Amino acid sequence: MNADPLAPLDLAFWNIESADHPMHLAALGVFSARSPTAGAHAADLLASRAAAVPGLRMRIRDVWQPLSSHPLLPALHRPVASALRRPLASALRRPLAFGGAERETDPGFDPQNHVRLHAPIADFHSVAGRLMERPLERTRPPWEAHVLPGEDGVSFAVLFKFHHALADGLRALTLAAALMDPMDLPAPRPPRPAEPARGLLPDVREVPALVRGLLSDAGRALDIGASVARSTLDVRSSPALACEPSGTRRTAGAALDLDDVHRIRKSVGGTVNDVLIAVVAGALRRWLDERGSGSEGVAPRALVPVSRRRPRTAHPQGNRLSGYLIRLPVDEAEPLARLDLVRTAMDRNKDAGPNRGAGAVALLADHVPPLGHRLGGPLVGQAARLWFDVLVTSVPLPGFGLRLGGDPLGAVFPLAPLAPGHSLAVAVSTYRGRVHYGLVADGAAVPDLDRLAGAVSEEVATLISACDP
Repeated sequence: MNADPLAPLDLAFWNIESADHPMHLAALGVFSARSPTAGAHAADLLASRAAAVPGLRMRIRDVWQPLSSHPLLPALHRPVASALRRPLASALRRPLAFGGAERETDPGFDPQNHVRLHAPIADFHSVAGRLMERPLERTRPPWEAHVLPGEDGVSFAVLFKFHHALADGLRALTLAAALMDPMDLPAPRPPRPAEPARGLLPDVREVPALVRGLLSDAGRALDIGASVARSTLDVRSSPALACEPSGTRRTAGAALDLDDVHRIRKSVGGTVNDVLIAVVAGALRRWLDERGSGSEGVAPRALVPVSRRRPRTAHPQGNRLSGYLIRLPVDEAEPLARLDLVRTAMDRNKDAGPNRGAGAVALLADHVPPLGHRLGGPLVGQAARLWFDVLVTSVPLPGFGLRLGGDPLGAVFPLAPLAPGHSLAVAVSTYRGRVHYGLVADGAAVPDLDRLAGAVSEEVATLISACDP
């Protein structure tokens, strides 16, 4: 039976998880149905095809790995250390039977345990929220597919859930797409040239570069640690974005025309991603003001994950993530000024690169030994609230369309994990000329999540009006 150790960041995601904060990402795909039985047919197809996808047969099991020497991480800023004291005590009371974890093929894999057909429903998001509350089963391959037939008989949805330790956004996309049928395949890419074979020991000519790389890693870790400490100072967020976890979830979605986003981008400059982030800032402003929380002086820290995986290397397992940290200009009243502030902040992050700054803290996982991840999981989870206020992530989707059992996929709402202490997470994807915002919130803290989804659409209309001469 083949097995490979989890990459450091995968191991971190595996150990951060708790009952109130499961670490799975998800996507809610909405299909047009040709018949009322299309949902049942889709469930049968998913179950029959899953066994043929190797990545879906992989389970994760804890293994003993001894503590080894690794570079020391920079000291935590005092407020951070104080906030983590109780989680550390809790971690020390946990059994220390295991240090690391590995991924292996499950010999008893049964696809029927991972695909569930639900009764017809009227609101896909209402059921998706309840399903997002439930952690995945850790003793078997950590993924699920829930087929939700629509009461109207002309649509159905599939909620795919993947544990973050099994797949990042790009890998999850690859696994889900393997269960469906492409509508129009792109032209195949030429194969990459094979890399020359390497010996067991590095070439003596490479030693100076290796030494420089080690020194660079140490300097980068210090820089990231200092940036994280600075990010906890002068925090201007909103109580509406923080909460005591209730263990409940709500989801909502908003769909925009990609042409409208390009229209804004061409009018004011910047990138599509700049516009999408600015839309989040404007929607938060509307939402906070309408619910009475107030947007004055609010500039929450948004973590914007950055994939370090190239598209051609999407198949190898293991999360490859860094990130940018920016302050969302929620307190700025003018929509175009908000967009300009977002563009400036993102340009600054890009100039520095994804390997430095507070947003790159995920890279520190490489410097922590396996047992450190086991002990430090609860600490890292609790530190999320001190590090950033809201997640705003972009999930890549294919440029070609997908079908399942002949029924076309019309919309895809990505759904991100919710960090401890956070009330909201935002994910965005582009598919077939439409931009889909997927919102995940603590169900008790954000009962008005649908209103925030509506504010997303309103903000795009406001930006278009502001761009018109």
